[in-house]
Amino acid sequence: MKKLSILFVIFGVAGCSNQALYDNVRSHQRKECLKEPSATYSECIERTNKEYEEYERERQEALKKIIVDSDSIPSGSQA
Repeated sequence: MKKLSILFVIFGVAGCSNQALYDNVRSHQRKECLKEPSATYSECIERTNKEYEEYERERQEALKKIIVDSDSIPSGSQA
């Protein structure tokens, strides 16, 4: 259900910028942290502290890695 809510938020605000979507999802995650026991609340909030610029940089690096990895697979090879 949690993942469904996040997907709804992402697709429900079509037309918003990537950063607005990221901020919206991050806000939702922080609200979910309120449901955590006090012992794990701080860890939950800490996971939501990544700024958009850092997230986008890591996302771009991951996309480049996927492209490089897919280019290194010989075409026509079978697993």
